[in-house]
Amino acid sequence: MPNKEQSAELFALAKDAMNKAYVPYSRFHVGAAILTAGGKIYSGCNVENAAYPEGTCAEAGAIASMVLGGDTLIKDIYVIGKGEELVTPCGGCRQKIREFSSVDTMIHICGAEGVRKSLTMNDLLPFSFGPENLEQQVS
Repeated sequence: MPNKEQSAELFALAKDAMNKAYVPYSRFHVGAAILTAGGKIYSGCNVENAAYPEGTCAEAGAIASMVLGGDTLIKDIYVIGKGEELVTPCGGCRQKIREFSSVDTMIHICGAEGVRKSLTMNDLLPFSFGPENLEQQVS
């Protein structure tokens, strides 16, 4: 779990990213911020286009930024959206997060007031398929 200062910074970055989302079609703003195992921070927002729904999710944008920055292990990810309901990662993003997570990775679902719920990767995507499954050989 990030310390209090890191948590506040990650929440603020996710919220700022959410406010910068380009969502002229759905009007559904989402932001994400990642803390890597090495202590670096990355963020992303959702971006739509006229071929809606062929846009990019906030989590995918933050992950792409992380990979571009040379990191590949998510320690914590903060996801924020507007409204009363939890805005959790979509199925595709759950798999993208899984690709770059460990058993210790935490997913923090946020609202305007702060973190609403924190989940482990296994809670978010139980019985998941990951890179290690591809390493197994079938005889």
